[in-house]
Amino acid sequence: MRSKTLSRCSTLTAIAVSAVLLPLSSVHAATASVTVNRATTDAFGRMADAVLTDRTAALLDKSGPAPRTALASKSTGGIKLTAALTKTEDTAVTSLRGTRSRLAALGEAYTAADTKVTVDRTRRWGKVATAWVTETTVLTYKKIRGDEPDTTGFDAHHVLTFAAQQDGTWKLSGLRTTDTGAHQVNEPVTAAPARRTPMAVVDAPPAATTYPAPANPKKLTGGAYDYAAMATYAEKYWKNYNSAYRKFNGVGGDCTNFVSQSLLAGGWQPISTVTPEEYDTWYYVANGQSDSWAGVNEWSWFTQTAKRTAPLANVYQMDVGDVLQVDFDKDGSKDHTMITSYRSSSGMPYLTYHDADTYRRSLSSILASYPTSAYYAYRT
Repeated sequence: MRSKTLSRCSTLTAIAVSAVLLPLSSVHAATASVTVNRATTDAFGRMADAVLTDRTAALLDKSGPAPRTALASKSTGGIKLTAALTKTEDTAVTSLRGTRSRLAALGEAYTAADTKVTVDRTRRWGKVATAWVTETTVLTYKKIRGDEPDTTGFDAHHVLTFAAQQDGTWKLSGLRTTDTGAHQVNEPVTAAPARRTPMAVVDAPPAATTYPAPANPKKLTGGAYDYAAMATYAEKYWKNYNSAYRKFNGVGGDCTNFVSQSLLAGGWQPISTVTPEEYDTWYYVANGQSDSWAGVNEWSWFTQTAKRTAPLANVYQMDVGDVLQVDFDKDGSKDHTMITSYRSSSGMPYLTYHDADTYRRSLSSILASYPTSAYYAYRT
């Protein structure tokens, strides 16, 4: 979700998962004519499901007996992880246990999870096969404060790489996420890259992330904007995109485009008058849109210049219709935009957003996944 013009929005073992052998011999191992058949595709999907299920299981409340890992429970022979990827996934699960601990410190936990994987397409070339998959995960909130919603969920997209073996089997050698923007809660926390010089622009101040926050109540009804309509729109189109709008997933990310749509649904009025500064405008038309409509930083510059938003001192002050932006690597350029579609009675904001498409993810979950990032909260 980032560019400077359209800013962007379990211990695993190498135990076999699925019994599937391809007609692959040492003579044909390097030949592109050997195809990936239906059984192989199904096995690829089960392997992806097992790895992603193990990641998600590392986030669950650890009271009670430890659940058996998905890889172990599905070990019937066939596909294995390479030694290198086994080590990578062990590290990933350890990182996610750290996320679970940070969540617990913030007063949040998950009691159950359900992960399903759909294989969208595959490609085979020589000794390498690639599978593009969609992950659908639902996590059940533990009732700690008592007012949490029942669940949070998301769709995420991954690319898996499989290496053909001489004995006719496959090994999973690589897995990466293709979504831009905020990583999902079952993705491991990675170290931030080296810090770069911030851009010299007028911008909103970062918000504190301590809980609880000082009171800053918001008038939800009877004002200029319909915040309930913003939330309703976001929760209607978080997964099934509104066909009336163009998508920006492949050109920097769709997160800010989605938030702009939600704000428009709640009564924000477009400004299309041409000025020397692009972030003085905010509009969407059939043949184009302002940079501030779809760009993370440009949206911030517009909303601050036009006084459409006011910065909040603490992220936990956000209420329905308020917006959160994240600078993941603290380089001075914001990377992702989300809208608050629900707030519990105990003061927990829940964010809904595109890239990856996510419904009611708690603020605590985001902070736990990105503990070193910079956060910007906007009262709309």
